[in-house]
Amino acid sequence: MNNKNTKNTKNTKNSKTNLLNVIYILLAGILWGCMGLFVRPLSQKGLNSWDIVFLRAVLTAVCMGIFLLIYDRRLFKIKLKDIWCFLGTGLLSIVFFNLCYFKEITLTSLSVAAILLYTAPAFVMIISRLCFKELLTRRNVIALIFSFVGLIFVTGVIGDSGRLTLRTLLIGLGAGLGYALYSIFGRYALERGYHSFTISFYTFLFATIGTVFFVSPITVGKAAFSSPKSVLLSITFVLVSTVIPYIIYTIGLKAVENGKAAIIASIEPVVATMNGILWFHEKMTPGVLVGIVLVLGGIVISNSSSKQRM
Repeated sequence: MNNKNTKNTKNTKNSKTNLLNVIYILLAGILWGCMGLFVRPLSQKGLNSWDIVFLRAVLTAVCMGIFLLIYDRRLFKIKLKDIWCFLGTGLLSIVFFNLCYFKEITLTSLSVAAILLYTAPAFVMIISRLCFKELLTRRNVIALIFSFVGLIFVTGVIGDSGRLTLRTLLIGLGAGLGYALYSIFGRYALERGYHSFTISFYTFLFATIGTVFFVSPITVGKAAFSSPKSVLLSITFVLVSTVIPYIIYTIGLKAVENGKAAIIASIEPVVATMNGILWFHEKMTPGVLVGIVLVLGGIVISNSSSKQRM
């Protein structure tokens, strides 16, 4: 009886832990979906897309660095042989996906670019199957289909006039691959025992180094810190859209499979769309509503208990 009670207690604790990590990932997606609330005001101050990526990276690295100095300086320590994990999250993920994505939106419509970016969950599932032996279950594949079709409706890509050539397709898929690589390299870093705070700091330190070549830091600094209001906007932007979501997403990866995490995080464009409707008076169409329901359905399906293989 004692053994049974102990097992039941452990199972209950594991279930609560898994649910908490799912909530972390869901919350990260919601916070990423709020990015547009900050990007538009920053754009009005004269910052272009690369300027905003640089600002996001450098302020995140600074904030995380100050936090680690206060919280635990030991978290700065990484092994030289593991530096590739952080080069992966910082350069191959953050910098590469932004480079591809911003190039993509100059070649085709925003809706087509967004759909190609959200091929990321499929890349995560395939790479995680090869690298981490994660199960490719029917339920996760069905959830992926629900989410992807839902995103097609949310972005309104059906009937879109955006051009889709071989070049735009490859660049868009590059953005999706880069977006997916954070989950992959982040998982490798976690398996080597690194704290989520350490991963976030070095990710954006290397992202800063990677993006500084595309911007004028002095121009970015003048625009971002021209007034107390601008300073507050910049710091809030970094905390809400980067520091907090990347930390809690990485924590969530400890107990949630990469493929499932990527599907859960697909709530991001849904939240972005809802923010557009609520704050910028964009239209709520029947297609958007259907898309939101499908994305939410995909998230629910991905979190059911089936483990049946393909």
